[in-house]
Amino acid sequence: MNKIFCVEDEENIRELVEYTLTNVGYDVKGFSCAKDFFEEIKVSSPTLILLDIMLPDSDGISILSELRHDNSTKDIPVIMLTAKSGQMDKIKGLNLGADDYITKPFDIMELVARINAVIRRIPKKEKSKEYSYKEISIDPVSRKVTAGNDEITLTYKEFELLYTLIVNKGIVLSRETLMLKVWETDFEGETRTVDVHIRSLRQKLGQFGEYIQTIRNVGYKVG
Repeated sequence: MNKIFCVEDEENIRELVEYTLTNVGYDVKGFSCAKDFFEEIKVSSPTLILLDIMLPDSDGISILSELRHDNSTKDIPVIMLTAKSGQMDKIKGLNLGADDYITKPFDIMELVARINAVIRRIPKKEKSKEYSYKEISIDPVSRKVTAGNDEITLTYKEFELLYTLIVNKGIVLSRETLMLKVWETDFEGETRTVDVHIRSLRQKLGQFGEYIQTIRNVGYKVG
């Protein structure tokens, strides 16, 4: 059974999320503060984390950053929950490796749908072949990426984006196609998310980032 941690200090929201997700088949554990969450994650690893930005003893952005810099938690998918609607908060979370973002108040069944979509994107074990393009190689099983002689640390979404581009090398993929393949959504208003992740991906690949080509007015390709 997939396990979900919900870090949310508003009791009514946390209880609603716990009740709903339990009834659709998830194993759910709620936390009202960062301290309790970090104590639990040391001994139990969830399939996915729902993370509120505003918490009494910390903030979701700081927690997300800490998760992404820890090898034991860096690949756990995270959906941000926040009352803020500012674009900069969203971009900051996405840049740090958030897998999705939902603004309160939200429809509880939409949240369930987004959780299902993120969990479906978790790489399956059958992806055992190593893929490469010139000096870049990517292993879907170990989620190891090397560029030249260096191992590159990517967020969950950056890895999936690079994987999609390399598997489809030589093919121009539109932003909408990448949104559908990597984020499993075709909402046109979210395509800027692709540009944000491409920019971050290029920076991390260094000199090899130039292999990701921008096709003007269309999208991106490798090769």
